[in-house]
Amino acid sequence: MIANKEPTIGRFSVELELTNNKDIYRAEDGHLRPEQVRHARVRGVVDSGASRLVIPASIARQLGLETTGRATVRYADGHTADRDIVSDLRLAYGGRQSTFNAIVEPDRESVLIGAIVLEDLDFLIDCLGQRLVPRDPKQIISEAE
Repeated sequence: MIANKEPTIGRFSVELELTNNKDIYRAEDGHLRPEQVRHARVRGVVDSGASRLVIPASIARQLGLETTGRATVRYADGHTADRDIVSDLRLAYGGRQSTFNAIVEPDRESVLIGAIVLEDLDFLIDCLGQRLVPRDPKQIISEAE
């Protein structure tokens, strides 16, 4: 993961929706009007070499996400840094959605979509077509034993 670096071979961008999942529950319970649910349509860089979901600090603030911990991040050049983790972030893409924790990167401009997101939403990477494709278009498949 390199902050502010544009996609290169094996990396490509997709448009996705990020939403504060707690806001969704508040709206469903009637404690928040639906138009008050904080969400953002953003560019996400797909990188199977990354493990986690990484978001810019500006997006974490915009969505009002709660910091729930810290993690040490190791970058491609080998250096490390401690970063905040936020929780209850709903990511939607290609008709699929799930809720994730995310690493907050202070100087990043795009979202980084790592292997955990791809596995959870059951997407495969088409490197030649530079797109994400569902393993089964009808449903998410989970492997067990």
